[in-house]
This record gives sequence, C-alpha cells and structure tokens, in this order.
Amino acid sequence: MALHMIKLCVGAETIEDLLEWRRTQYAQGQPWTLRTRQTPKRAPEMIEGGSLYRVFKGVILCRQRIVAVETVGEGVNARCEVTLDEEIVRVAPTPRRAFQGWRYLEPKDAPEDLAMEAFGEAPPELARQLRELGAW
Repeated sequence: MALHMIKLCVGAETIEDLLEWRRTQYAQGQPWTLRTRQTPKRAPEMIEGGSLYRVFKGVILCRQRIVAVETVGEGVNARCEVTLDEEIVRVAPTPRRAFQGWRYLEPKDAPEDLAMEAFGEAPPELARQLRELGAW
C-alpha cells in the first residue's frame, strides 16, 4: 500500500507561486527535488505510489507523486532528496495545522483529487470557503 508524505510549503502562498519558484530556480530538464534533513524509514512504501501533499497557509491544496527517495552524504552531513513528478495534482482543499519538518500521511487521511472540469480554476480562498460550507 502506498504511503504519502505531507510538508508545509514555505515561501509560497499559492500553487502558482510554487510553479513560479520552480520555473526560476531549476534549469529546464532538472528533476524536481525536495531536500530534507531526515530520510523516511518507510521510503520504499512512499515510492510505491505515494505522493507529497503540500500545505499552503494551513490548507492542503496539491500533491506530487514521489518518484525516488535517496540519502546523500554520510554521517552528520547526510541529507534526504525526494524526487517528485513534475505534474501537480490539485486536491480538495483540506485544513491542516502547522507542524515542523514532514509527516507521513496515510492514504485514508489523504484529500481526494479535484475533478478540475467540475469546478474550473477556483481561487484557493473560494475553494476553502466552499469546502468549509460543505458545498465542495
């Protein structure tokens, strides 16, 4: 069974901000890599269909499929690199409290993917309000 990762998206308030950062920080063709201090002990489960869910300003808005998880360096200099798929999948806006680092996210707790054709490109704030009202 796939296991997911959840992480705060610091420095970006919207998915569009994240995409702009990606465009300006990475050379074309370079893999999208998330660097973190700790390598997940359950990394093999994450590679088998897991995704990274991103939290923007207290709301989970999107996910990216996890392609690889690798430890680079040794000893105190060891770090983890999580390679992500380029495609960003929008999910049902779901409130999430702040936390440090990253956490595992069980599939049963993961928000559902949004059918974009049903709602179009709704602004994140409107989507959050609709979700809170139970209309989404």
